[in-house]
Amino acid sequence: MQTNLLQNKVALITGGASGIGLAIAEKMFEAGCHLAIADIDLGKAEVAIMSMAEREQQKKIAIQADLSETESIRHMVATCEQSMGPVDILVNNAGFQYVAPIETCDPRQFQKLIEVMLVGPFVATQAVFAQMKERGWGRIINISSINGKMGAPFKAGYCSAKHGIIGLTRVTAMEAADSGVTCNAICPGYVDTPLVRNQLSDLAKSYQLAEGEVLEEVILRHVPQHRLLEAGEIGNLAVYLASDLATGITGQAVNISGGYVMH
Repeated sequence: MQTNLLQNKVALITGGASGIGLAIAEKMFEAGCHLAIADIDLGKAEVAIMSMAEREQQKKIAIQADLSETESIRHMVATCEQSMGPVDILVNNAGFQYVAPIETCDPRQFQKLIEVMLVGPFVATQAVFAQMKERGWGRIINISSINGKMGAPFKAGYCSAKHGIIGLTRVTAMEAADSGVTCNAICPGYVDTPLVRNQLSDLAKSYQLAEGEVLEEVILRHVPQHRLLEAGEIGNLAVYLASDLATGITGQAVNISGGYVMH
């Protein structure tokens, strides 16, 4: 990946302290961005920022943000703008997982998933959209999932939110079509991150399997490449979609799943 693809662009990544979000942040910083990592855990965001080598003339900050709270999101964007200038690239990545059958699914957890992974990205998009269109350049990248295109047992809230973010992506792309702003969704398959590893025990209970069998029987048997993805692969795709190389790509939900989903 070219090191200057995103030179001097201001990138704001939510949920950027670990997993896919951190990998995207690292790749965008390598590509020349000024970088804001927002996370509900400020300490982890600060550690993530400090882990990146200092680069001359590139700024980087950590911001505490709760993506289920409208005012927290607006404060996040304002803090980024005050520190580094208007947001050029917004990556709506923050999320979490909750695994339970519909019969026992806690409605509060279902609602929280929708708030964090669908309402939150809408509010963040709303906070940067007008300025992006006025400047004639902007990139909004929403992290959906293969579960935004297909259902998965015991993940009612997660699948609903990830399906919804693809719809939001398409509307945003349509409203920005002639402005120089693009909006796309990335749909990862199973990535080797804490979010995936930490759900294995709950999946084992739901599928009535031994925990050691879940990775093979529930996940990898459906993946033609028969592997978990590396988070950096998602980061590379995000950099490409944010660059001028991808100017003609908008409104898309791009799979990166090792062949798991092909539509």
